[in-house]
Amino acid sequence: MTTLLILTVLVLIGISIWQISKMFELSQTDRNTTEIADDRDNNTQGKLMFAFLVFIYLLTLYSFYAWGDVLLPESASEHGTDYDNLLWISFALIFFVQTITQALLHYFAYKYRGEKGKKALFYADNDRLEAIWTIIPVITLAGLILYGLYTWTNIMQVEENDEALVVELYAQQFNWKARYAGNDGVLGDANVRFLQDFDGKNLVGIDATDPNGLDDVVVQELHLPVGREVIFKMRSQDVLHSAYMPHFRAQMNCVPGMITEFAFKPTVTTEEMRQNPDMVAKVKKINKIRSENSKELVANGEEALEPYIFDYVLLCNKICGASHYNMQMKIVVETPEEYNQWMAEQQTFAQVIQ
Repeated sequence: MTTLLILTVLVLIGISIWQISKMFELSQTDRNTTEIADDRDNNTQGKLMFAFLVFIYLLTLYSFYAWGDVLLPESASEHGTDYDNLLWISFALIFFVQTITQALLHYFAYKYRGEKGKKALFYADNDRLEAIWTIIPVITLAGLILYGLYTWTNIMQVEENDEALVVELYAQQFNWKARYAGNDGVLGDANVRFLQDFDGKNLVGIDATDPNGLDDVVVQELHLPVGREVIFKMRSQDVLHSAYMPHFRAQMNCVPGMITEFAFKPTVTTEEMRQNPDMVAKVKKINKIRSENSKELVANGEEALEPYIFDYVLLCNKICGASHYNMQMKIVVETPEEYNQWMAEQQTFAQVIQ
């Protein structure tokens, strides 16, 4: 596959260079010859346009067949259903319009290709036709925008409440840390100036003089109780990052010098997702590929890849430096009882610095 991709790239580069050289040649003002497209050229170009239409549609159908199963599974958050509905409606409209317009464009380029003696019929204007192709897109786009604004408002509305779990996501090159509010439900003040306090044990810069921060818990594996709203407060230590949790349809930038917010309610535990038939099929496919790659690694004297096991992940979705690809954190969604047991095993900030 790698060899095929390299050859394809080389061929495309060769074609590009050839086309650029032709453009350069045609742009020369001192050329003694004049090239005019004849019927044969027009006929060839028209057929190529129609052939490309067939090619692009066959490629699209093949892509759906070959890679349709690599799409994300159903959302694991409460708001994700609204998000996915908006996404698929947008996709359906775009795909429908693209299919019709491209078909007409390429078909007419083929049907009305230039021929000797054929004259083009030109209409200066057509009020009815112009009204149709203006009003229909306006109504469609207005409906899509209004639906999008309604969905956006519902998703982005973060309301503080006593029942919600408050978690801070702290981004730095190139890792994540999560800070949980203690029993008081309030995160203590924090600032990068405090990072060096207590011999480097103050991992997210908690202000030790703020009583609200003493019972905070800082971890490097995010645990969330299913069925409970989680309010995320997001900070960045250095550059712009983006907290991306694809299975929960959640993403928010982490901006240095300010706190951003996002909230959602997990609806599917990690164990339930691992047993989902769709996810089981994806894991089997991934492990088949990893197994094939492992044979190649072993043949080269390297260690084989471990079998893949599904986990929710928090990723950085902004290119933030050389190790951006490695900036991720495991997310575990579990029952409230399992979450409470896990939390009871963690040390508070006061216990860490004592």
